[in-house]
Amino acid sequence: MYMETVRISSDVYYIGVNDRTTHRFEAMWPLPSGVSYNSYLVCGRDKAAIIDGVEKACAQEQIEHIRAILGDRRPDYLIINHMEPDHSGAISLLRQAFPGIRIVGNLQTLNMIKGFYGIADDTLKVGNGDTLELGGGVDLTFYLTPMVHWPETMMTYLATEQTLFAGDAFGCFGALNGAVLDTDMNTDRYFPEMVRYYSNIVGKYGVFVQKALACLEPLTVTTICSTHGPVWRRQAAKVIDLYDRLSRYQPLDNGVTIVYGSMYGNTERMAEAAAQTLAAEGVRDISVLNASVTHLSYILAEAFTHRGLIIAAPTYSDTLFPPIAAVMEGLVTRNLRNREIAVFGGCTWSQRAAKILQEYLQALDTEGVVPPVAFKQAPDAGALDAARDAARTLAHKLID
Repeated sequence: MYMETVRISSDVYYIGVNDRTTHRFEAMWPLPSGVSYNSYLVCGRDKAAIIDGVEKACAQEQIEHIRAILGDRRPDYLIINHMEPDHSGAISLLRQAFPGIRIVGNLQTLNMIKGFYGIADDTLKVGNGDTLELGGGVDLTFYLTPMVHWPETMMTYLATEQTLFAGDAFGCFGALNGAVLDTDMNTDRYFPEMVRYYSNIVGKYGVFVQKALACLEPLTVTTICSTHGPVWRRQAAKVIDLYDRLSRYQPLDNGVTIVYGSMYGNTERMAEAAAQTLAAEGVRDISVLNASVTHLSYILAEAFTHRGLIIAAPTYSDTLFPPIAAVMEGLVTRNLRNREIAVFGGCTWSQRAAKILQEYLQALDTEGVVPPVAFKQAPDAGALDAARDAARTLAHKLID
């Protein structure tokens, strides 16, 4: 867990921590490579400000980082960009360690601090465009970016360093392995985890991400300090572009995600027939995922990545097979759109799967829907040919 402090620039230090112990982020999303809780210390001539806290269990490590940098001097401000407890959980302990520290946040933030932690004193309310002076030209300006991905979220900008403290925006799963800055590491492993983080955590709020990007457009940003993952400098523009595309629900490629549920292998045969046809037709990025085995977080990430989507499921207790129902709820909740979709529904005696899948599709703003394929019992040659035809139609939509 323990990391040394890192000086990011002349006035900014990294004081975050790694968590390689927690199994599930928000008690839901797997963390096979851990996660970092990033926090920063900005030092002006006269005052010092902590930007975002860490998870409560990691507070002592953050406090040690601050003392190693400041010595006997105490930080003057604690700026909270985002109130989720993995960043705000250390607030009470930071106040105990540094009496007199003033908590800085917008109105919604301060209301949440009172609700979560019962703290209402020694606070400073800021609004959009307000500036906090730390001395020597080190000024922090605040930009309100509500619903990215909570209503109180904001970002803090340090103009002298062209540095954006972005809260959860531009973050990703995965602990930091030695280095903090992207200039000092191979970042290939973090970009898939950024897509998974975005699709799972932020995906519902694309409209608000677009508003935030528009608000930040006048700023020159050369360094992005997110609350999770690397500090982005060399690839800051790439990260912003990726968030722009994801928040417009723009697919990252013309591949296909095939998600299926199958109790006894019959629906799986339909999915495999579709996958083989897609490959034969020239689709090169194909993900075939068993919803009973693959965690929902990875399915959502693949659906946000590929333009094509095939959902195959049997009927179960006169409704949709539960693992696929969870997938469809996840896609609808996140407002996925701009996809080409085909669905296959199976049953033994009462065909409900195909009908329910179509009902879910009505809630998605898709580019196009291939006519549904329904089959009974084990798929015969006709059903398999129908699956292949649907896949062929989908491939032509993606490639033409």
